Amino acid sequence: MKTAIFTTLALCAAPLAFAETTSPIAGYDRLDVRAEHRAYPIAASLWYPAGSQTYVAPIGNNPIFRGTPAFIGAGVTEGKFPLFLFSHGSGGNMDTVSWLSSALAQRGAMVLSVNHQGSTSGDSSPRRSVMLDARAEDLSAALDALLADPYFASRVDLDRIITVGFSLGGATALNLAGMRLDANAYAPYCNGSGDVIYADCAFFRKGDVDFENLPGGFEADMRDTRVSAAIAIDPAFTYVATDDSIADMDLPVGLINLGRDDRLHAADVSDNGSALQSRLSNASYTEIAPANHFTFLASCHDGAEGMLAEEGEDPICTDPASTDREAVHLEIVKFITEFSNL
Repeated sequence: MKTAIFTTLALCAAPLAFAETTSPIAGYDRLDVRAEHRAYPIAASLWYPAGSQTYVAPIGNNPIFRGTPAFIGAGVTEGKFPLFLFSHGSGGNMDTVSWLSSALAQRGAMVLSVNHQGSTSGDSSPRRSVMLDARAEDLSAALDALLADPYFASRVDLDRIITVGFSLGGATALNLAGMRLDANAYAPYCNGSGDVIYADCAFFRKGDVDFENLPGGFEADMRDTRVSAAIAIDPAFTYVATDDSIADMDLPVGLINLGRDDRLHAADVSDNGSALQSRLSNASYTEIAPANHFTFLASCHDGAEGMLAEEGEDPICTDPASTDREAVHLEIVKFITEFSNL
């Protein structure tokens, strides 16, 4: 296990030396993925190094978050590229992480993402969010669809397919890499915290999720053998990861925790939390501070913080004092770039 600690102050003091970008603006396209486990097509997107220029549009721009420009439907640069499979967190979606997908595409990678039905923006149900097998199957089905397309398949380096996920999506990324969960351990985890109510347990309780009777897919084996490595940012459910599945995970795993004093307990993989970073035999771990769980999300428009407060929404635009959200994003990109040898 390798450990690193970064601070945004250090980042600002010295410029990052990233790999040379193929284009200042990446390419972007959409896919409709049909899968047996879903009643409706799965919305998917693909970011990639642009080999031509079409028209530019902002991806993920909305009243809260700033978008990222992309060449819509542009050609893909010749060559074979690593492919990242990205899974968003509960209530998130594939386009609000455009800052990350674009940055990886500019550094010579392809990024395939989906909207997980039942746990995406405007469709985030606590009861459906614990159906973890469906989330993993979404990305496996999207990968099937991409590789069935001769044009896109010819650009994929099949030996470098890497899962990436944030929050609930971090669990999905690890599930696809072999992590399995113990459904019987989740109720004791939620009920054993005394007066402290963990954020994940609180969310699921709002939907009357029965911790004593979680769906069968919660502890299913979701391993996709095409995946060669995994990266999880503030991942969920690692406290109930089974020992045998962790022991069997010999592929490289990158783990990122956001914040130190402001770290979300449910996502803590350090030795002060679930200790996943020590339990894995081939893990690289870093913490980025100052930051909190929401710092991962896209940069917010001016006035968005007040708008959310007026509506009584989660403070997804509020970072700890002295936090530079864009600098934290650069650190995340740096970690993924180095971990994946881009």
